[in-house]
Amino acid sequence: MEPGDVVLSEMTMAVLYASLAGAAIPLGGMTARLEHIQPEWLETEFRHSVIAFGGGALLAAVALVLVPEGMRHLPTWKALAAFGSGGGAFFMLDRLIERGGGSVAQLMAMLLDFVPEAMAMGATLATEPAVGLLLAILIALQNYPEGFNAYRELRLTTKMRATTVLVAFCALVPLGPAAAWLGLVYLRSAPDVLGAVMLFAAGGILYFTFEDLAPQAYLEQHWAPPLGAVSGFMVGMLGHALVS
Repeated sequence: MEPGDVVLSEMTMAVLYASLAGAAIPLGGMTARLEHIQPEWLETEFRHSVIAFGGGALLAAVALVLVPEGMRHLPTWKALAAFGSGGGAFFMLDRLIERGGGSVAQLMAMLLDFVPEAMAMGATLATEPAVGLLLAILIALQNYPEGFNAYRELRLTTKMRATTVLVAFCALVPLGPAAAWLGLVYLRSAPDVLGAVMLFAAGGILYFTFEDLAPQAYLEQHWAPPLGAVSGFMVGMLGHALVS
């Protein structure tokens, strides 16, 4: 199918869904800016609840949408390679960010799952609108707590003003519609590429989830548990493929 053959209603849905999902980023940032709950223990509980909520949404996206849909388009060995590459890429980025001071770790992780997922969402809207809508909802549920945490991280570790951070978050919103357009126009006719994108994103999301949420006890090599989680999930994927 040529790019010009895309139905306008599909394009409208892709842009609308991706825009709403992306709008959750500045919304999360605004919540973090206004956050002030008394007593202090309740404020702490609220922050942890937001983080846990985001982790649950991330895992839901991986387990319910990205991995099943990705594996449907690829042979097992390619699916494992794409998933492992996503985890490895996030690991390398994590190491680079850590060496540079780590002040934008949350922001980079947010973008690296938002953009591939928006591409996948746009591509799936053409053939499976229900899956595309579900993915858009999950992206929004992820972006809200990630925007919340990224705002707090940037305010604590940089000299950026609150207004500057929120304006920057608003500037990120158009990345979603652009990625959704790319997925709708070009990836809909390349299911193998689409599957690889979805699994790459899933591997990266799983690494980030365990890096950010798992063991709070101090570990010098803190990247080992999330890499172990990615490897363990790959074993599960292989087992599922063999049984199926």
